[in-house]
Amino acid sequence: MLRCVVHLRGGGCLSSVALPRHPRAPRLHRCNTTSSTTEKPFYVTTPIFYPNARPHIGHLYSLVTADIIARYQRILNPTRPVVFLTGTDEHGLKVQQTALAKGIDPLDWCNTISTEFHKLAQRADVSGTVFARTTQESHKQTVRRVWRSLVARGLIYKDTYEGYYSTTDECFYPSSRISPHPTLPNTMIATETGSVVEWSREVNYKFRMSPFRDALLTHYSRAAALNAQAKDGLTVRGVCPDSHQLRITRDLEMEPLEDLSISRPRERIGWGISVPDDPTQTVYVWFDALLVYLSGIGYPGTGNAWPPDVQVIGKDIVRFHAIYLPAILLALKLPLPTTLLAHAHWTANQKKMSKSLGNVTDPMQAMDDYGVDAVRFYLARVGGRFRDDVDWSEEQLRKHTDEIRNLLGNYFLRMTSRIIKNRAKDAISVAKDKSFRGLLSQQLVNVDLSKTLDISAYAELDAPRTVEAFLPLLDSLGGVVSDCMKNLEVAESLHAIVQVLRYANTLLTNLAPWSEEQSATITLSSYLTALETLRIVGILLQPFLPGTAAKLLGALGVPEVERSVAYARVGASSVGGEDVLSVKGLKLFSMPAGK
Repeated sequence: MLRCVVHLRGGGCLSSVALPRHPRAPRLHRCNTTSSTTEKPFYVTTPIFYPNARPHIGHLYSLVTADIIARYQRILNPTRPVVFLTGTDEHGLKVQQTALAKGIDPLDWCNTISTEFHKLAQRADVSGTVFARTTQESHKQTVRRVWRSLVARGLIYKDTYEGYYSTTDECFYPSSRISPHPTLPNTMIATETGSVVEWSREVNYKFRMSPFRDALLTHYSRAAALNAQAKDGLTVRGVCPDSHQLRITRDLEMEPLEDLSISRPRERIGWGISVPDDPTQTVYVWFDALLVYLSGIGYPGTGNAWPPDVQVIGKDIVRFHAIYLPAILLALKLPLPTTLLAHAHWTANQKKMSKSLGNVTDPMQAMDDYGVDAVRFYLARVGGRFRDDVDWSEEQLRKHTDEIRNLLGNYFLRMTSRIIKNRAKDAISVAKDKSFRGLLSQQLVNVDLSKTLDISAYAELDAPRTVEAFLPLLDSLGGVVSDCMKNLEVAESLHAIVQVLRYANTLLTNLAPWSEEQSATITLSSYLTALETLRIVGILLQPFLPGTAAKLLGALGVPEVERSVAYARVGASSVGGEDVLSVKGLKLFSMPAGK
């Protein structure tokens, strides 16, 4: 039986329920049952993955990136719903050919592989709310509705297409986007993806793109202008990184928008949605797939979720999402997505991962070997700038796993050791207010937390040598992470968190609260500062390391209602309940033997 996603309360990972062989659309579940029904949900999507083969590390990268964004929004504004859509694009020639080669029905093959993608999301603790499939009847109904709507507007017509087609990309390319193969004679490739193309001539339906060129150009030009002004602190409107937006804008300025072929003869591609009122044609797989962002939230009854706030995609499908989808949306008189985040690729020895080269990394194996959160940390820490391709390296994965284990896991165990608690106990015994907040407030008397710091304060500078110098950095961390995440600077967010952990560990070493030569007062100050560091860091790590952060915050006794960004300020919450010494250290990370 195929399984479909529902969302667990509290932003948990994907759950599953059995569905029949021909799946119906999954029901959309709100993430926050206490939220206002009129507030627009934050809507984030991943690419709709093409299941002609089993998932690889690039699919996990997209899932984790979108999940970090979704989870951050939940702790930024706990009362606002989050809609998080992912799923599989299951029609087209490649699926048809793969199923034929295996001697099985295409839907049976899709059921098998779609389940693999679902399992990957579950394993990676991805908190999706909708897992959409283009083979669902509800999606097919949306495609037919949109098709007929565009026909009624005079935007679809039948014609003869003659030009280049890539089976690999399942895409038609104009001559302006074709170039000679670098090594194979008499062979042409798509310039953007490097896929081989062949000359094709066939009768199909086309969508009139030219009426929307000016509107698209205005949209991206305005987005770039607002980004330059950093209006409302936001610099990622339109397509980001901005190199993609510049290219899209340049293309719109310099080239006419050619009409898009949106069907294939049924005799060539039988596995797909039939064109309404013309059973001799199959809806083009990209036109079909792009509409899943609508069908997945119940179009035409999308509630108030539309448009997407962030769409996460790979850089090789920018044109589909930055030109084709927006043109369709403009034709339907729907608002355009706010931000399109086009991430780079993970490579192996500077080469694109592919089955033929045998250099594909199995994401499930990586998580089995190093742990879910360790892999998530590596993907975000190293791949979270999105601009340049990143080489997958097990050596680097091991290095960054050790980094977070030492800076966070070992720090927690060191600060909750019996010797430090026994020495802190002497100082607590003479305090008037023995609660965590009471003790911490006494410590803050001589600390200035009024100054707001920015990301530059977390550069590789000398570590603060006193608690008084460290606490302002800790107090500003939540604001710095918020500023970074607002503009999808995932790696920079993690860098600031990691830097605070480095400072905290260095401060601990310098103060040596376990030493008999150190006063009980300094030991208590070190202990309280460490607990407050762990509490704030634990809150801010929830989007990145959800399992580890939950374990840490639970061990600290931080109430679930006080785990939002608003509480990531020094003194904003409590630790340890009534007894500050009751916090027990535990192992946050586990590593299989030999790793």
